[in-house]
Amino acid sequence: MMKKKELLNLVNRPEMILGIYNYCDRWCERCDFTNRCANFAIGEENFSKSGEDSNNKAFWDELHNVFQLTMEMILESAEKHGIDLNDIDTEKYEEERKQLNELTNAHECAYLSKDYYTYVNDWFDATEDLIEEKKESWKTNARIGLSEDDIVKEVGHLNDIIDVIRWYQYQIHVKLKRAIHGKLDDANEPPDEYPKDSDGFAKVALIGMDRSIAAWGKMLPLFPIKEDVIFKILVLLEKLKRRTEKEFLDARSFVRAGFDD
Repeated sequence: MMKKKELLNLVNRPEMILGIYNYCDRWCERCDFTNRCANFAIGEENFSKSGEDSNNKAFWDELHNVFQLTMEMILESAEKHGIDLNDIDTEKYEEERKQLNELTNAHECAYLSKDYYTYVNDWFDATEDLIEEKKESWKTNARIGLSEDDIVKEVGHLNDIIDVIRWYQYQIHVKLKRAIHGKLDDANEPPDEYPKDSDGFAKVALIGMDRSIAAWGKMLPLFPIKEDVIFKILVLLEKLKRRTEKEFLDARSFVRAGFDD
């Protein structure tokens, strides 16, 4: 079981990029910076030893241990900076959160991104059999002259496209809601020159849109029979992208630690 000193030593390793995990897409399997990410290192250090079954007792015990260590550090930091964690008007706070959540959900970017992930689900539900037929045609149709390596490559290519679309399908919505919520919350604070968290989260959402648009573009020639529906999805994504860029003018220029510097 990890001790607090060990946790701090891991996080403070010189090769770690401070805060790189704040504005990432959480796709560790396809990230070039896992060896410089404290979040990934903590997961590897603690949870990889628990086996693949995340329901086993060792996994949840270690998760609880990390939670306890984190709470200790929060309490120590609050005491150091003279912050009274008990001095919070809970009722007022909850009302403010409720209002912010309502405004966030009503934002055009929020409901457009919700429409997007709904369209994606509908598309895959309607196309599931067609996708399997496409894969089988590559495997069984010798007339097109594909070698076994070519077949594996084609199937892998389609699977990669699907992986990209599915990975960002919900994340775009989640990151946009976080960005909108943050921007609304910042409106009550005095302006400053520091980069905004809201722009960072919006940038992650925009990157997800860019990659999703590219993936749907690759899907088009594979399923020409679905061209109309795919174009409808692409138009929605483009509309969402432009609306997001208009709402978060500094999102594209936001510098994410490690990824953009």
